[in-house]
Amino acid sequence: MPPASATLAPRPHNLAEDGYAIAIGCAFIAMGLMLLKAANLVTGGMAGIALLLSYIVPYPPAPLFLLINIPFFLFAGRAMGLAFGLKTLFANLAIMAMGLMMPAALRLAQVSPLFAALFGGSIIGFGILAIARHGAGVGGLGVIALLLQKRRGWNAGRTQMLGDALLLFASLPLLSLDRFALSILSAAAINAVLIVNHRPGRYIGY
Repeated sequence: MPPASATLAPRPHNLAEDGYAIAIGCAFIAMGLMLLKAANLVTGGMAGIALLLSYIVPYPPAPLFLLINIPFFLFAGRAMGLAFGLKTLFANLAIMAMGLMMPAALRLAQVSPLFAALFGGSIIGFGILAIARHGAGVGGLGVIALLLQKRRGWNAGRTQMLGDALLLFASLPLLSLDRFALSILSAAAINAVLIVNHRPGRYIGY
């Protein structure tokens, strides 16, 4: 006989649980962006675009992250539902706020680029995972990847990785070869978290 737990109906998270988990996920993403920025690296997804732009214009990546995601809020609301769109907007506002406050709370005197790539990428991945499991996204290709996973069963991590490859090659003219290689490593760290932990048939939103 299957264990008793297997017969229990899943219970959705309540709003307080969603807000708590999304806030933690946003803190992870803000910290990961800070580490990657300190090491002059790029990564995949909207985080990578924000970092890439921060090397071109004199603005930190956190507010850029929000600005470039504005077109995706409407898309997220229409494609995934109003609740998803509102949670995604909340997540992006929280990432911006935490990203702007974090340098005042924590100053990085020195960071190894390899550590920044692996640890920064991994905690961004876990931040995205926490947000996704509570019915939200971080915008951009991540929303499209979650939509394809929901409707077609495509693995969100693998879909995200395809978009990340295009972004990373676009950043090549601005990075040295060693920074480019480490940026690839950071994107792989993000997507490895999603591939292993966020797949069809596994815990998603409950």
